[in-house]
Amino acid sequence: MSLSAQIEAALYRPVDRLMPLHGGDLSQVHRVDFQDGTKAVAKTGPRVATEARMLRALASAGASVPAVLHAGDGLIVIEFLNETPPGPEAWPDLGARLRALHDHQGDRYGWGEDYAFGTVQIANGSDDDWPRFWAERRLLTAAGSLPPDIRHRIEALADRLDEHLPKRPPASLLHGDLWLGNVLFTSRRAHLIDPACYYGDAEVDLAMLSLFSRPPPAFFHAYGPLRDGHEKRRPLYQLWPALVHLRLFGEGYRGTVSGLLDRLGA
Repeated sequence: MSLSAQIEAALYRPVDRLMPLHGGDLSQVHRVDFQDGTKAVAKTGPRVATEARMLRALASAGASVPAVLHAGDGLIVIEFLNETPPGPEAWPDLGARLRALHDHQGDRYGWGEDYAFGTVQIANGSDDDWPRFWAERRLLTAAGSLPPDIRHRIEALADRLDEHLPKRPPASLLHGDLWLGNVLFTSRRAHLIDPACYYGDAEVDLAMLSLFSRPPPAFFHAYGPLRDGHEKRRPLYQLWPALVHLRLFGEGYRGTVSGLLDRLGA
């Protein structure tokens, strides 16, 4: 059955055309133009049902996300949002909604199912020891595929994470891949897309957002106070996405990884 036919069967609405959109490494993405003039986004792939569950979890916690119109094996259809340059209210909206998301907390770190960034697997088995989770489920999962000098530094750092991280920070619901490309702005609002959710330290999302961009002061003002020591922990939380980029995109990210390790004294 064609993709158009699958969408029509799921939503009982005739499709006029499909337009390919830029997507991630886990799915194929199309804009769906229906004959009634409305639009949606269709995503196909082996993990899209997991993405739909994550989007619904974020929505339940107060985040603004595209509505899930259909979720099935291999196909989800979500709301189409018209992206615009962010207006003066958009960054504060992101800060306030991210704080509300992080105030939604679980009992343990992790998620009910594993996920992936492309070929990099994300292990989400639960734990109640945050430094151990960050070492075993994040930093060390990529170690075997790293250049030997980087791998040795990562392994040495993982052995002493108790010196850097609190043992049991609040287990906040995280977006999990919060870079600027996964924030869709409209004039007044900020919407989150392409989540990789799990429960963990809220500073993980903030560190990721600050890795390749510089959120304005209005964002942090709306988000609210940060815990003491967050600036010292930030490079450790940025190290995981930097390692993912090194594995997926190669040597161009070695300098980023090495610089973060240098800041951590590793």
